[in-house]
Amino acid sequence: MPVAIEKYQEIKSFLDQKQVALVAVSKTKPQEDIQELYALGQRDFGENYVQELVDKAAALPQDIHWHFIGHLQSNKVKYIAPFVHLIHGVDSFKLLVEINKQAAKNNRVIPVLLQVHIAKEETKFGMDATELKAAMEDASALDHIVVKGLMGMASFSDDPLVVQPEFAYLNGLYQEHKKNKTHNIDFSVLSMGMSGDYQLAIENGSNLIRIGSLLFGARNYNK
Repeated sequence: MPVAIEKYQEIKSFLDQKQVALVAVSKTKPQEDIQELYALGQRDFGENYVQELVDKAAALPQDIHWHFIGHLQSNKVKYIAPFVHLIHGVDSFKLLVEINKQAAKNNRVIPVLLQVHIAKEETKFGMDATELKAAMEDASALDHIVVKGLMGMASFSDDPLVVQPEFAYLNGLYQEHKKNKTHNIDFSVLSMGMSGDYQLAIENGSNLIRIGSLLFGARNYNK
């Protein structure tokens, strides 16, 4: 499927009015598709496979902001630490420590989002409210990360009565912890909402959404 340029322009116009940022989720998609949106001004792209991200970052324009949006294993952090713009799914303090370590090696401060488990499905990753509070307290000892906010993935459901309370819950945590600004905790990003639920997410406070299939079509996992 070709890149849905008209759909991109429609979504981008809507998001600009709402002052919401867009990460175009380009995982499994060819570099040509990314170049097409890049030519229209899109700079933020999301990937969830480390090797694919490394390859694309090396081949594509250097001013792209690469977001790692998948489940990140600690032993893979070193490969993206030199260039990653924002790591979305930090779901443990152990991972935060490793990101800090690799950022120090690259003389960087890496922005991260802490992932909260808000969905009904057990397969989703993320901290609960208690783990989140502890991670934020312990993060004060880490000088090469900055916690920019929270991220969460709602239940895979078309029912707004299921999804809306999950978004509202995450927004509540975001507002609560946003007050606790320190040298390396500076909340400005609430990342929730994807192709199927981004409008509901925005209504519940999201200011960064991740959209893939609406822009690039169904993903190809059989490359």
